[in-house]
Formats: sequence, structure tokens, C-alpha cells
Amino acid sequence: MGNYNDLLVYKKAFGLAMKIFSVSKSFPAEEKFALTNQIRRSSRSVCANLAESYTRRKFRNYFLSKLNDVESENAETQVWLDFVFNCSYITPEKYKELSSDNNEIGKLTWFMINNVEKFL
Repeated sequence: MGNYNDLLVYKKAFGLAMKIFSVSKSFPAEEKFALTNQIRRSSRSVCANLAESYTRRKFRNYFLSKLNDVESENAETQVWLDFVFNCSYITPEKYKELSSDNNEIGKLTWFMINNVEKFL
């Protein structure tokens, strides 16, 4: 069944985390230990939890539990994106792009949760 980094959801999550890393370099210095750190951590946590869940997928309940963590971290990332946009740190176009990516990751995660047997 391949490795976690072969999963479309992982590729998209990793791509989003890297986009967030890049855009967050331009956030104000006073946001370094708050918003910048939080959005980077939550977006990276999506990837880490996907890797952890997929690596241990032979344990169905553990797999589902970690996928729920993925869903939670992805939702947190969206909250931080909302703050970033409302603080005018990114353009409406960039917000739409990042939010769309985040939404797609959420849908792919939801598919995995609802079709867990396909991944075991």
C-alpha cells in the first residue's frame, strides 16, 4: 500500500505547510512567538499525524484516532489562516488559495475516516 508520503492528502498537506512557512516569513516580528509559530506548528502537525497514523494503520482504532487528530490540526490551521487574513498579513487571493488547499486536505482526511477499510 505504499508509504505515507505516497498519499495524496500527505502531499497536499506538506505542500500547504511549506506555503505557510514561506508566507509566514513576512509576518511582523511581534507575531514570531504567537501567530507565526502557531500556524507553522499546526500545519506541520497535519503532516506528522498523517505519517504516524498511516504507519500504524494495522491498528484500526489507532489509525482512526490519529486521523481525527489530523482533522483537528487542519481545523486549527484554518483558524490561524483566518487570523492571518483578518490581520491583513496576506492578500485575499493568497487567503483563498491557502484556505482552498486546507479545505481539500480536510475533505481527503474525511474520506479516509469514512473509508478506513480501504487504507488498512
